[in-house]
Amino acid sequence: MIDISSNVENILYLISAALFIIGIKRLASPATARTGNRLSAIAMLIAIVITVVKYTETNIEWIIVGLIIGAFIGVILSKYVQMTAMPQLVAIFNSFGGAASAIVAMYAVMYPSGPESTTFILASVAFATIVGSITLTGSFIAFGKLQEVISTKPLLLPIRNFINIVLLISILVFSVLLCLPETSDVSYLYIIVGLSLVVGILIVIPIGGADMPVVVALLNSYSGIAGAGAGFVLGNPVLIISGSLVGASGLILTRIMTKAMNRSLLNVMLGGFGAEEGSSGSNEEETRPVTSLTSEDAAMILGYAESVIFVPGYGLAVAQAQHQINELSGLLKEKGISVKFAIHPVAGRMPGHMNVLLAEANVPYDELKDLDEINSEFERTDVAVVVGANDVTNPSARTDTSSPIYGMPILNVDKAKSVIVLKRSMASGFSGVQNELFLLDKTNMLFGDAKDSVEGMVKEVRDLD
Repeated sequence: MIDISSNVENILYLISAALFIIGIKRLASPATARTGNRLSAIAMLIAIVITVVKYTETNIEWIIVGLIIGAFIGVILSKYVQMTAMPQLVAIFNSFGGAASAIVAMYAVMYPSGPESTTFILASVAFATIVGSITLTGSFIAFGKLQEVISTKPLLLPIRNFINIVLLISILVFSVLLCLPETSDVSYLYIIVGLSLVVGILIVIPIGGADMPVVVALLNSYSGIAGAGAGFVLGNPVLIISGSLVGASGLILTRIMTKAMNRSLLNVMLGGFGAEEGSSGSNEEETRPVTSLTSEDAAMILGYAESVIFVPGYGLAVAQAQHQINELSGLLKEKGISVKFAIHPVAGRMPGHMNVLLAEANVPYDELKDLDEINSEFERTDVAVVVGANDVTNPSARTDTSSPIYGMPILNVDKAKSVIVLKRSMASGFSGVQNELFLLDKTNMLFGDAKDSVEGMVKEVRDLD
């Protein structure tokens, strides 16, 4: 332990908190996101170092070993985890964040090192433990659904809402008993942990796979809130500030996602998009006739257009075709063709999935347009090219009141003069709903792996006079 004055400690914590705020602010734009990520990493490093050197008296070598192992794992994950698996990685990070906050809070009660804990501290312990434990198991269920090791359909348990209410009341009762000096007992903390872990499973299991972007954003918020609770337990201002920032930004993002899907958060938590009994959605492949074409035909249509809008979706991530799309858009721009990318807030399986994917391929940031910016332009666009997107382009969301995606704001791809859809098959989207866009007279289907299809289009466009 190194003797650092309180003034120096507070100044360093203030610098760390300021860097967190600036970092999160810069994450709002793809153009500044990398800088924001680095600033936030530096902020975390400062907070960790000052805490370790100030408060660690023994076994500092184990902390150093832990830091090295964690840094090594982080480097490996950053290099080898594919973009298609990034939502799963975020879910795992959320679970670890929640678990860490719960463990830190519990440690303060299980192994007290100072005077008897106050009611406020015990309440903070209960809060951080509850939220952290729910985040742990909820995030693992979200990971399982994203990885499809757990069914993406909602698992609707009988009387699930009644069970959840009983569990939450029980958690509240034991939390109160833990906080009261005359009844406080560490055994209550173990009961709180067990009940909270079960609640985490039960609140995510009923949610359909198509709602997972919302769930990931919400669980990310939970992990930040749990961190803030642990900060109150430790009396650590930078943990309170950073946890509050993550919690608040996660809630804002969750609100944006639910608005983009025309759904309330309560509706997400109690239902889910997936096929339920009586739903009109189906996971069977479409058998009605469609118009198909080849890469050569698609290249011919693109080569003689004046304006093109690319609409990326999860299929683009699966095929890892982002670099080929960027190359194709570059060739079109060389021919004087206007090129833009339409980004739906819930395209992919994670908030910002498409933005990150295209940024990786160095697609210019000013060509990435969100739903509100781009929707009015489809009517004036010669060709809309859909690459692996499904539910976010389905026009039945406007008209079919029986559809589980009814009312969800979609990209107006069907209003373009011509549509080319790159897809492996006619299988329905993650919501289990067939896309009526594919059946329009103006739509041409280019079947096959998106990467191979785009590479074929690149070759043909390059050969056009």
